[in-house]
Amino acid sequence: MAERGSWPSIQRHGLLSTSGLLDLYGISGAEREAIEARRRPSNVEIQEASLGRAVVRDQKPMDDLGLTRCLQDGLTPEEWYRLLNRKVFFWLTRGRLLRLVGAKPYRSLEHDVLEIDASALVTAHRESITLSPINSGATKPYPAPRGRSTFLPISEYPYAEWRQKRKRGERAVELVVEHGVPDVALYVQRVLVMRGEEVLSVQYERASSA
Repeated sequence: MAERGSWPSIQRHGLLSTSGLLDLYGISGAEREAIEARRRPSNVEIQEASLGRAVVRDQKPMDDLGLTRCLQDGLTPEEWYRLLNRKVFFWLTRGRLLRLVGAKPYRSLEHDVLEIDASALVTAHRESITLSPINSGATKPYPAPRGRSTFLPISEYPYAEWRQKRKRGERAVELVVEHGVPDVALYVQRVLVMRGEEVLSVQYERASSA
């Protein structure tokens, strides 16, 4: 799920982490610190003459109090924000996507939703990919414990253990890529414009190879 209107920029520059986007836009100093190391209660617009406008998404589902309760390994909220901002995140099920687009802060808004060929993405970027068993960017309503081992490489992910505890589709929650996916357009199957659960239009659909 991306900001409405983001798809053309994603095609040109790839799907960038927050830190990668700030690098691209040359954001530094106190402005960067406020975006990268603190909770974002609302979207943050950034501008650059040759690049135009971009939006760094809010972090409404997460807050410092919740993180203080659930962080492990001596991590601080600031360190967790920085860690998340170096990554890009994909939901592994449609159900998780619908929960987010249907959440109160977002349900009335339009979003660009990218449908990805996960198999092709993993084949190309396996060394940069980790899996998470939780929504790592949420502490509400319950701040699930999290720390340095929340994100594990595919080869180390305890899928069999989670299979004993969770139903299909919930055994891994996020597919995470460090830094970003510069060639993400190669793996995009469709780009939908959605508001809540409603598909308003199809911006892009990959032509069949048949």
